[in-house]
Amino acid sequence: MAVRLPIPSPGVRFPPPVLFLAGLAIGWALDRRWHALPLSSRAGVNGYAGPLLVMAGLALVAWGMLTFRAARTAIVPNHAASTLVASGPYRFTRNPMYTGLTIAYVGAAIWLDSGWSLIMLPLVLVLLVRLVIRREEAYLDDAFGREYASYRSRVGRWF
Repeated sequence: MAVRLPIPSPGVRFPPPVLFLAGLAIGWALDRRWHALPLSSRAGVNGYAGPLLVMAGLALVAWGMLTFRAARTAIVPNHAASTLVASGPYRFTRNPMYTGLTIAYVGAAIWLDSGWSLIMLPLVLVLLVRLVIRREEAYLDDAFGREYASYRSRVGRWF
C-alpha cells in the first residue's frame, strides 16, 4: 500500500495578480489597436467611479495581506501555510485578496474606459479558479482537514 505524502504547498507557479494585469493589458490593447468598446460617454463617471473601485479593491487586498501577516502565515501561494486564517476579511470570503483584485480590475477597466477589459474578466476568473484557487483549496484541505472543511462550509469563496 502506497503512503500518501502531504502536499508541501499549493504549488502555484506565478503570482496571481499577473492574471489580472494580463487581462487588463490584453483588453486595453484590444481597445486601442483593434476595435474600441468604450464604457461611458461621460468621462467624469469613469474618472470618479474607476479610481474609487481601484482603491476599494486594493484596500481589501491589503486587509487580507495584513491579516495573513498578523497570523504569521504565507501570503504568497507557493509557500506552505502555517495556520488557517478565518479572521478579518476571511470571516466573509475565503478569497478576499482575489475579490479585492477583481474589484480593482473592474475599477481599472472603468477608469481606462476599456470594454474589452471587462469582456476579458470572466476568462481571468476562470483561469484564477483553475490555476490557483483549486490548488490552494486542495492544499488547505490536505493541510487542515476537518478545520478547513468546517471553515469552507461557513464561508463562501466570494462575497
